[in-house]
Amino acid sequence: MRAVVTGAAGFIGSHLCERLVSEGHEVLGIDCFTDYYAKDDKLDNIAQLQTSAGFRLSQTDLRDGQLRDLLDGTDLVFHQAAQPGVRGSWADGFAEYCSNNILATQRLLEAAHVVGVRRLVYASSSSVYGNAARYPVEELDLPRPASPYGVTKLAAEHLCTLYAQEHGVPVVSLRYFTVYGPRQRPDMAFRRLVDFSLAGRPFPLYGTGDQVRDFTYVDDVVEANLLAASSNAAPGSVANIAGGTSASMLDVIRLLEALLGHKVTVDRLPGQPGDVGRTSGATERAAALLGWRPLTALEDGLTKMVDWGRARHRDRP
Repeated sequence: MRAVVTGAAGFIGSHLCERLVSEGHEVLGIDCFTDYYAKDDKLDNIAQLQTSAGFRLSQTDLRDGQLRDLLDGTDLVFHQAAQPGVRGSWADGFAEYCSNNILATQRLLEAAHVVGVRRLVYASSSSVYGNAARYPVEELDLPRPASPYGVTKLAAEHLCTLYAQEHGVPVVSLRYFTVYGPRQRPDMAFRRLVDFSLAGRPFPLYGTGDQVRDFTYVDDVVEANLLAASSNAAPGSVANIAGGTSASMLDVIRLLEALLGHKVTVDRLPGQPGDVGRTSGATERAAALLGWRPLTALEDGLTKMVDWGRARHRDRP
């Protein structure tokens, strides 16, 4: 099959592309290399993919590119591209989030409608829930984002539902809960925690460290995407993709200390606007719709991330 992956050079997108290529699919990766973090990091993510005959990269901006031409003949579309991060979405940054998360998604949906793809999988976010009234949150619980980023992810998800209802676009939205693993974005907590600890630098901890997250390993997220692509879930379906392991940042720091064999130095900083106190997602719907469940325990996933971090640390000049 021919698959298109947007945000192909990013953390999750690059892992997804590798899995698709390994299974014999022809993959077109789309990425416009926004300046949210260094382009060299993204090129490193796809270095091995670029040597594969099954992968091709298009440096196209979804907001103004010729998307119908790119999607022509495509079976599957995995929409991973987005402007990420909660803290940068406030104030003047909001315009960029609206453009990259809402406009880009609408243009992709319109192209998918015209071309007629077999399945479009949209990467939504647990940020749509905000500070929920109960945990674990279920897909029918009222979404109330606590950040402008969450607002834009929810708006894009609503566009997916709208295009499914009005045009029959076969889209499934997956609400990711704190994805981690090798190649995680350099601004994310696990990546910074591992990198700073290996370098002997203090880890900047925002807030008390009691914030609880439902951590999901990247390979499990990739599996959810592939199952969503092959499932018979109705157009417009939404499912939580949560790792089933809720832990606080202090818990994670203690686990990392055990893996590294030494204490982690922490630089305590004030809490940041939009950072919710807890995330935890029910996954019964993902099991019923997709046949998916998380397989990777937090300790196992963090061990793989530490091994990756150590390899990078050794390779630095």
